[in-house]
Parts: sequence; C-alpha cells; structure tokens
Amino acid sequence: MLNRRSLFALLIATASVVPVTRAFAQTDSFPSRPIRLLVPYAAGGGTDAIARLVANGVGEKLGQTMIVENNGTAGGNVASQTVASAKPDGYTVLMANQGPMVVNPHLFKNLRIDPLEAFAPITLIARTPLVVVVAKNSQFKSFKDLMAYGKAKPGLLSYGSAGNGSASHLATALLLAQANIDAVHIPYKGAGPALNDMLGGRGDFMVTTLPSVLGLIDGGQMVPLAVTTDKRVEKLATIPTVAESGLPDYTSAAWYGFSVPKNTPQPVIQKLRDATLAALGSPLIKERLAAEGTEIVGDTPAEFGAMMKAESARWAKFLASANISID
Repeated sequence: MLNRRSLFALLIATASVVPVTRAFAQTDSFPSRPIRLLVPYAAGGGTDAIARLVANGVGEKLGQTMIVENNGTAGGNVASQTVASAKPDGYTVLMANQGPMVVNPHLFKNLRIDPLEAFAPITLIARTPLVVVVAKNSQFKSFKDLMAYGKAKPGLLSYGSAGNGSASHLATALLLAQANIDAVHIPYKGAGPALNDMLGGRGDFMVTTLPSVLGLIDGGQMVPLAVTTDKRVEKLATIPTVAESGLPDYTSAAWYGFSVPKNTPQPVIQKLRDATLAALGSPLIKERLAAEGTEIVGDTPAEFGAMMKAESARWAKFLASANISID
C-alpha cells in the first residue's frame, strides 16, 4: 500500500512524464497540417522562383503543402521577424538568404532581432551566380562600356536591386566600391519589380541572380554583360566574368537556405532537412536548378550556421568600410 509521501512522489513523476510524452507524440505526427514558407522578397524574383520549386518538392516528401508567402517589406526584415516570433514547431519556415540573415543586422540600425541567434538553421539549399544586365535598348554594349561611363560621369549611373541588403544590392555595392564608381541605388521589394522597371526605362543596369532574369535574357529583353562568379557560367558560356572584365579581385554569389525559429525540436528540424535533401535529389529539381546555373548544396545545420556566421563577419566589415547603413 502506498503511503501519502509515496503517492505524492508518484503523482509528481507522472505529471513530469505527460508533457514529454505529448511532445514526442507531436513530433512523431509532424507535419499534420500545411507549412508556411516565408520568402523575404516579392514574387517573381530568383529567391521566389527557387523557393517555390523547392517548396513543392518538400511538400510532396512530407505529405503536406508548403505554402509560399512573399513579403519584401523593409528589406525582408518583416518576414524574418514574423518567422522569428512564430511558435517553434516547424510550421513556419524562413527562406533564409544573404540579406535578412547576415547583412541586415549590420545595415539597419533599428533591427529588432539577431538572425544568428533567433533562428535554427536547417540546411543551405543552393548557391547561384549573379549577372550584370542591361535592357536590350541600352547604350551599354559591354561591361567595360558601363564602367567607363560610370567613371567618366560620377553619380549619373543608376541601378535597381531586389531591396536594401539583398544579394543584388550588396553585389553591386561591392562592385562599385572596387571600381571606385559612384551610382544611384533604387531599391525594390524583389528582383521582379526592379527588372520590370528596367524594361520600362528606369535604371541603367542591375546585378541580379541568374534565375530571376534568365527568362528575360532568353527572350532578348535583357542583355547580360558579365557574371559575378570566379568562373564563367555554363548557361552563359560566352559572357565574361567581372574579374575578366577589369576587376580581377571581384567575386560574388547568392545563396538560399531554410531556417526555423530557435528552440524548434531537433526531430522536427531533422524531418524538414531530410525532406529538403530528398527534394533536391529529385531529377526535376536537379535539372531545373542546373539549367539556371545554380549549385545544389544540402549541408548540415551546423555547416549552414557556421557559413552564415562567417558571412555575417565579412559583410559587417565591408559595410563599415563603405559606410553603408539604413536608418
């Protein structure tokens, strides 16, 4: 027979087991409803295109829909803050890339979160080159022409970007710093709106991800002048690199990954990563990304986290030296 002390101890032990059991049951059943994937840019750009392609594959592997939501407000900060404050249960995922994760903390003075602390990384999905483009009726016929004009007429060149802190913004800022050229920045909420304005005659050039502009290049509406990677891109084999065209130390690339709010259970993170890697291994996604010059990665959460930490330090140093910030 249990005495009162033994009965009390048993009740305490039982109470401590129930939440743990419930937590494991919730993890085992994940996902039991659709998952939100927040993309910190407007629809129609390179990040959005890759997000939708991969989200469809991940949803198929998990047996649940992965719903893409776009929000490019404040350089993607609204989207990242929305995910950071979401319940850490795996049902809200961020399409994590350069701007929101490693640039904005050093660019925006009033950013409310530290992305390296607010999120748990899942995996780096892919890296992709950027390309310097102009509209088909542009006066610039080569990258050297563009740079020569910029040096001869300081402050008259203008360029669009996917937003403050985006890969396109920082790749251009780095390029202009190395070329010692002053140009006017026109930020948008994604590459799609920026490219549309360029087609309409606003902005002289843009450095943007290859997936965001490839259709326009193939259609003859945009003309590529140079690619930003250290080697030429197979899809644009005749187009030189920026390094070949006069800036030998220049290289830049965009990257995309998945992150979730910190304290998301490890089994949930593992399920999301496993589904992502399985999706990236599918012939459709492999072929689509390869056709756009995109390199599939699929690393571990620890490797993705270490890469973002190194990138954060690199861009902090550049932004400070270039005196670039947003109030």
